[in-house]
Amino acid sequence: MKKIIIDAGHGPQTAGKRSPDGTLREFMFNEAVAMRLKKLLIAEGITVIFSHDNTRDVSLSERITLANKLKVDAFVSIHANAYGTDWNAANGIETYTCIQPSKASVVMATHVQQALQMRTSRKDRGVKKGNFAVLRETTMPAILVECGFMTNKEEANLLKSQSYQQQCAQAIAFGVLCWLA
Repeated sequence: MKKIIIDAGHGPQTAGKRSPDGTLREFMFNEAVAMRLKKLLIAEGITVIFSHDNTRDVSLSERITLANKLKVDAFVSIHANAYGTDWNAANGIETYTCIQPSKASVVMATHVQQALQMRTSRKDRGVKKGNFAVLRETTMPAILVECGFMTNKEEANLLKSQSYQQQCAQAIAFGVLCWLA
């Protein structure tokens, strides 16, 4: 049976991770998508473990240690993007691998990015490489998904909507399942 860690990025108390008007905290979106994604993957027979906790901020080292200790098959970190701290026009979806990714990470990121772009019709910002600890220090294929910008008024409203959260979860699930197939 396949095991996947879903990581709702940041935590409920992480400072600064919110929309300019304060109506959206990033963790609210990340966790909502993580919960929906978990249900979809469990329905497909995949074991899902959360690396986050909705009562406290879990450190990056705790998240990485858990993933490596459990020897999961994949690590998927869910995020909402931001550009600066004021409203602006930056928009779209992007999926990250580490700077020197495994082929498996690139393939998973590509499947998830394509599914997200098709399902949400948001701007395709592509698969990118980033120096994020959860990608750099995990020992399994790992991706970090940015599902839209909290600093873009239109996308902030989408990020707050349950229908968009469900679309993101469905797309991520589809991409991960294609990768596992």
